[in-house]
Amino acid sequence: MLTRELSVAGSWELTPQLISDSRGTFLEWFRSSDLEEIAGHALDLQQANCSVSAAGVLRGIHFADVPPGQAKYVTCVRGAVLDVVVDVRVGSPTFGQWDSVLLDDVDRRAIYIPEGLGHAFLSLEDDSTVMYLCSTGYAPGREHGIDPLDPRIGIDWPTQGRDGQALTYVLSDKDRDAPTLEAAAASGLLPDAADVRKYIDSLAR
Repeated sequence: MLTRELSVAGSWELTPQLISDSRGTFLEWFRSSDLEEIAGHALDLQQANCSVSAAGVLRGIHFADVPPGQAKYVTCVRGAVLDVVVDVRVGSPTFGQWDSVLLDDVDRRAIYIPEGLGHAFLSLEDDSTVMYLCSTGYAPGREHGIDPLDPRIGIDWPTQGRDGQALTYVLSDKDRDAPTLEAAAASGLLPDAADVRKYIDSLAR
């Protein structure tokens, strides 16, 4: 497994070794020891999610209150998505910045998004199937969103799918009505970078 830290500190791209022959392909898409080495602690797996999206579906930006937050280990087993991590930690040197990883059924990369960061993705073809391993279960009262089209963040979302066709973004009502980063910060909704660091450090004990 090859690992690369993204420009949003704490988030990582993971590229597995693919073993292919006439029968197909085999890979290890998750190894606890690899993740523990880069994250500094093991993933306390509490929930596994599967999301199937049509081309143009835009999900996020989602994040959860810390503690306990929700760390995610994400891959795309069918199709392709542009997966994006956003630094929503108030006081972080990279607050408001984003980075992305193409997750698809060719290179079969994964992305690790620790507690305290925002997560979003855009489906680049029909039936794109995304799998998440999560450190906590779904808890609506602790989970929040930010407008994925917020110009202050300025995510460079693709305008064409993997087939070259133009994409029309499709958002849920909740994501469409989500506040901007500035509004979320002003309302006290965002996690504090120091609190996030303290909590993550406690997981290594």
